[in-house]
Amino acid sequence: MASYYLKFHGFVLILLIVFPYFIKCKCPNIVSRSQWGARSALSQRYLKFNPPPYIVIHHSAGPECRTDSTCKSTVKSIQDYHISSKGFKDIGYNFLVGDDGNVYEGRGWGIHGAHVPAYNARSIGICFLGNFQRSSPSEKQLETVQNLVSCGVELGKISPQYKLIGHRQGKSTECPGQTLFDIIKKWPHFEPNPN
Repeated sequence: MASYYLKFHGFVLILLIVFPYFIKCKCPNIVSRSQWGARSALSQRYLKFNPPPYIVIHHSAGPECRTDSTCKSTVKSIQDYHISSKGFKDIGYNFLVGDDGNVYEGRGWGIHGAHVPAYNARSIGICFLGNFQRSSPSEKQLETVQNLVSCGVELGKISPQYKLIGHRQGKSTECPGQTLFDIIKKWPHFEPNPN
């Protein structure tokens, strides 16, 4: 009987230690590479700075996707374009986020991206699927990205002192679209003058 109480109290103690972590961490659903049908990367290397001190926000500049199947197809098309037309070794972004509320694993955590040369070795590239030059992402999509960032910080995959920038701050481009860029300028950790 005494061993039962010890096991029970040990189990309760573990729950008390672990449960707050799961409540605090707001990790969104991440669709793995195998789940969306990714091609194998031709090669990969790890980030020079881990956890990375920057997050770079992008938009795909293509159509939005609102269903699991449409988003998977869109992500596959982006990977094909990046490898076959741009000569990348894999899809350029670390993560892509659809309007279906899912995050699609690109290169993933800790992997050197191909999304903005000056920051590839020291950032996580997150791409909003859609064109946000004149329209805004949905609240669901914005919240999913914010939850992904919080999750990354909680898991030690992003520096707690990270700086958030838009693609246009590292390269001459309209990405991530004017409307989305105006939104992220109001987010915590936005860096108006990155180095």
